[in-house]
Amino acid sequence: MVSPSAVLAHAAPAFLARGSQAPSPEQAELRDGLLDDPAHIDPKFLYDALGSSLFTAITQLPEYYPTRCEAEIFQRHGADIARHVGEITSMIDLGAGDCVKAENLFARLRPRHYIPIDISADYLQAAVRRLRLAYPDLSVTAIGQDFSQTLALPSNVPADHRLFFYPGSSIGNLSPDDALAMLQRIRAQCDGGGLLVGVDRVKSKQVLEPAYDDALHLTAAFNLNLLRHVNTVLDTDFDVADWRHVALFNSQRSRIEMHLEAQRAVRVTWPGGAREFTAGERIHTENSYKFTPDAFTDLLQRAGFRDVVHWSDARGWFSVFSARA
Repeated sequence: MVSPSAVLAHAAPAFLARGSQAPSPEQAELRDGLLDDPAHIDPKFLYDALGSSLFTAITQLPEYYPTRCEAEIFQRHGADIARHVGEITSMIDLGAGDCVKAENLFARLRPRHYIPIDISADYLQAAVRRLRLAYPDLSVTAIGQDFSQTLALPSNVPADHRLFFYPGSSIGNLSPDDALAMLQRIRAQCDGGGLLVGVDRVKSKQVLEPAYDDALHLTAAFNLNLLRHVNTVLDTDFDVADWRHVALFNSQRSRIEMHLEAQRAVRVTWPGGAREFTAGERIHTENSYKFTPDAFTDLLQRAGFRDVVHWSDARGWFSVFSARA
């Protein structure tokens, strides 16, 4: 059952927030991650309101190729993608952010119901207010939800002809096992529909590493802002000045890793706990796995999808996959 914590005024898109009244599971997750060896923080905590805005700015950087490559694919192959996707009733946008990527596909895919889902509820709510003005005939139900562990849709989302939209290679933030589990959860909810997903491809570290460690240091600010968000959620006393951003390509695991590295010995405290970090010790904050087309096709098929097709940009740096349930 969905318990809406905020519903917009009459004729506005419906907005549902899940979990916002029960922060204690988030606090436990953060505490356990900080006490683990090595310490880690789930990348979903990167996306508070400021983090979401910083990430939007990152997508405009010359070093950050995924957004441009994905947009190129939709522009060059949009008609073929729409034909493969076929008729859809509902478009479910996972990690919707500012909703612009989905919005750019509305004219081709023609959904009747749009369901953007994002962990940053405030940021998402502002985005759907804009959609209300631009698309008054489109039914919009925005959901503030952490969908990394569960994927629950409200009862007003028709069960037939669902398209799950998962752009930006966000699937790469998950470990291979977690990515398979996520794809299986999606597959279980889209009988007669399908999945449209952006996937970053394996390439040289000379291309990959600058995309996650740009010259303007926006990605560093994005990563460091995580500590401010943790201070808010867990009541920690992180000082951003004590830490620096680190990004590297782990070729053995085919993934970019982001870390925060202590620049000096520091003690971080929170109600009921604390941890000492030595100089040079790191907190692992994000992975971004890179795939070959064959490897990701195999992952989709293992999750139960069929009729898998993909399109790439001119350089072969990125792919968009369409798969039928």
